[in-house]
Amino acid sequence: MAIERPIGLAALTVLDVSPANQIIVAAEAGYTHVGLRLIPATPTEPVYATVGDTPLIREVERRLKETGIKVLDIEIFRLKPDTRVINFLPVLETGARLGASQVLLAGNDPDKNRLADNFAQLCEIAAPLGIAINIEPMPWTDIPNVNSGVELLKAANQNNQGMIIDPLHFDRGANTLEDLKNVPKDCWRYMQLCDGTKEKPKDTEGLLYQARNYRLSPGRGGIDLVSLLKALPEMPISIECCNDEFALSHSPIERAKMYLEDTKKLLKQVAELND
Repeated sequence: MAIERPIGLAALTVLDVSPANQIIVAAEAGYTHVGLRLIPATPTEPVYATVGDTPLIREVERRLKETGIKVLDIEIFRLKPDTRVINFLPVLETGARLGASQVLLAGNDPDKNRLADNFAQLCEIAAPLGIAINIEPMPWTDIPNVNSGVELLKAANQNNQGMIIDPLHFDRGANTLEDLKNVPKDCWRYMQLCDGTKEKPKDTEGLLYQARNYRLSPGRGGIDLVSLLKALPEMPISIECCNDEFALSHSPIERAKMYLEDTKKLLKQVAELND
């Protein structure tokens, strides 16, 4: 089945390879795009020189040109109480240099007014670079669900703002398909895709573990991905399927290929239902 929309390989899916090698994996596995993690999400992640005119960034540029792979998004930006938004500018400039059009953002500030102000400011400095800022609702953050994300978007009111849905967080975050109707249509820019166990974790520790270590390939878990995809407009997809157990026995390319094949099967199923 031919890819009818851009499909990217998210950084978390192959975090065991460098950003430059991630591009090779994406190309070998048949993706059109990658998502690059220029800012580590946790203190335990590998740290690369991914901001500015570094040797690694130049290598990334070469491999993008050689393979034809495009950069979909960069991550992960966090808005915290002590965040100075202007400090993100070098990261945004690096993302623009690589051709990224989207930023993935987490809201980690309980002060809603400050969070909205910082979100709006980040959108303002990203706009001249051709980059949109997308809030990702996650159950353990201060934007835990879709409706709280909608409130943030309304408060910020920026032309280049957006919301990104991660099926795992959507399923675990007490969201409904009806909630998606509250999101302004021009705020849908891209989405993530993965699956998860039917049984939901009962605490934050369990939520974090599954999100970072035990995602399932699309269509191989217990989340109703078909209904979710039918409820959302067609847009680029970033496949985010990290699984520590699977990574022990399968190479990054093997994993990436399986996730893409499963995604194509799922999209075909949705397309057939819509016909």
